[in-house]
Amino acid sequence: MTEILFYHLQHQPLERVLPSLVERSLARDWRAAIQAASEERLQALDDGLWTYTDDSFLPHGTDRDPDHAGQPVVLTLRDTNPNEAAIRFLVEGAPLPADAADYARICVLFDGTDQDALLRAREQWKEAKAAGHTIAYWQQDEDGRWQKKA
Repeated sequence: MTEILFYHLQHQPLERVLPSLVERSLARDWRAAIQAASEERLQALDDGLWTYTDDSFLPHGTDRDPDHAGQPVVLTLRDTNPNEAAIRFLVEGAPLPADAADYARICVLFDGTDQDALLRAREQWKEAKAAGHTIAYWQQDEDGRWQKKA
């Protein structure tokens, strides 16, 4: 079964956390898909991955690009695997994909200061557990380091 990790963002925003998680995935030679729930968030992530640090960027595209299947990282609004990714990042409450079992790992990133996001993450936790996936919950400490809580 797929390993599904829940990342409870409390001290750093998604735009700061996501690039480092994607970098770690690429270091494992995993292709990544990032699914958002809105066009606005997708565009913000697209822009941010090019400029998140002064000396680095993450090569990526969107599933609207004609060559998206060859990209190491693809941003999407759809419930598909546009680049045969091994890992999928779900942000902004994007649902668990129907083909969740086809991934090595799925990461659900949610804003711990948003009550609706917390409720949605709890629903996804129950859904993942009921489907038999291996699940874990990670929370940021005061210094922004990740602590495994469950």
